[in-house]
Amino acid sequence: MKKILVVDWLDKYGGAERVLTVLNKQFDFDQCFTLVNAMSKQDLKKVFSNKKIQIVESKLRFLKSSFRYLFFLFPLLISRFKPDKKVKLIISSSFSVAKGFKKKAHQLHICYYQARNQRYIWDKEDIYFSSWQKFVLAPLLYVLRSIDIRHSKRPDYMIANSFFIKNWIKETYNIDSTVIYPPVDTELFKLEKNKEDYFITTARLEPYKRVDLLVNAFNKTQETLYVVGDGSMKKRLRKIANQNIRFFDFLEPKQVMQLVGKAKAFVHAGIEDFGIAPVEAQSCGTPVIGYNMGGLSETVIDNKTGILFNEQSINAILNAIKRFKITEFDYTYISRHASKFSEENFAKNIQDFIDSKIKE
Repeated sequence: MKKILVVDWLDKYGGAERVLTVLNKQFDFDQCFTLVNAMSKQDLKKVFSNKKIQIVESKLRFLKSSFRYLFFLFPLLISRFKPDKKVKLIISSSFSVAKGFKKKAHQLHICYYQARNQRYIWDKEDIYFSSWQKFVLAPLLYVLRSIDIRHSKRPDYMIANSFFIKNWIKETYNIDSTVIYPPVDTELFKLEKNKEDYFITTARLEPYKRVDLLVNAFNKTQETLYVVGDGSMKKRLRKIANQNIRFFDFLEPKQVMQLVGKAKAFVHAGIEDFGIAPVEAQSCGTPVIGYNMGGLSETVIDNKTGILFNEQSINAILNAIKRFKITEFDYTYISRHASKFSEENFAKNIQDFIDSKIKE
């Protein structure tokens, strides 16, 4: 049976790309369709397990890393792909427009929602566009939202990566979905009981991750914070950070695991659709101090595997750190809690789901 994978775009290797790695191991795709492939050869090998796979791109490939400026063309370009008639199974991994891939009548299309799709057009908090930009772009955003709703009807079945996303899909598209939590490499992120005197966060340094809140909060403390990641906000964050905050450039997964494992706590202030990094931290036995919204509210048990705070504010983070300092944690319990999000469980759950839909 010929199988294809559909991805919004390939650029950096993060949580969503780790899901692709496990999907490819499980289903051994023949082709991958994506708007743009701007990923390094090294990261592509990780995604496709060193297999040479045909990657079909849109014309946005000529723009390379500047492709996001033409975000309004994404729905059109994803619709222009044409799958081979021999294809039987299409799995799309969507955080933007991949769900809009057009299948033929005999093909089964299952979409795995990695996140709220096209957050930049549904955003209510002015994270992506300022108020005046949203005012100017209002007609365009209205059209894009209408198209996005239409495209949501194209998959035969939807899988959400958390109950937070399941609810968002229902509210936004009025479509039911099934929750299958994404895979976490619990074999790599092993229990580490010997903690050192620093906090850590690992994230793409983009506005919606709210690393700026963490930096501003730790600027008011003497606590050491390690920031691991790259992104458009890196220069700005470095400028505002005090000397107790240390930034790390590109690190291999084993290096990340070692830093996360030895940290006394992992901190996170953004709204995660699921949040693989906080679960990786828990797999190491490292407690999580995080915002009590989105995926973290499903994966972190307050006062047992971490400390949850209810406001995206500097004071809320500082108060959570105070609570953390007077709370005792069982590192073994935290690690055991994370084991239910293993790659093995994900592969079995998604295989069982797809097998049942093929039979139907």
